[in-house]
Amino acid sequence: MDGKTFVHHMAKVADDKHAQNIVVLNMEGVSLIADYFLICHGNSVKQVQAIANEVKEAALKKNVNMKRMEGYQEARWILLDLGNVVVHVFHKDEREYYNLEKLWGDVPRLKLEEELL
Repeated sequence: MDGKTFVHHMAKVADDKHAQNIVVLNMEGVSLIADYFLICHGNSVKQVQAIANEVKEAALKKNVNMKRMEGYQEARWILLDLGNVVVHVFHKDEREYYNLEKLWGDVPRLKLEEELL
């Protein structure tokens, strides 16, 4: 499965757990660590953890090993390194504070299905 198809699948998985404001940044040629950043948020610690758990399980089902997960216990900003895709699951307050979309504002965004926006 190519990276673009995989990141779209991960976006759908996050959406199924009611992740909010899902954005995918195309980091190809910009970042050395990943081709895509998937950014979303949840409104509570439990929801942030549930989104991260579901993304992790879905990746494993696609035979994609998670290289690392950071921030799970605090659940304010969970980062899942899935190789060419890095998933950022924020708590709403932290997302507004760090504003990765603005930091990487010059990179293209992938179009997602209308229902995910």
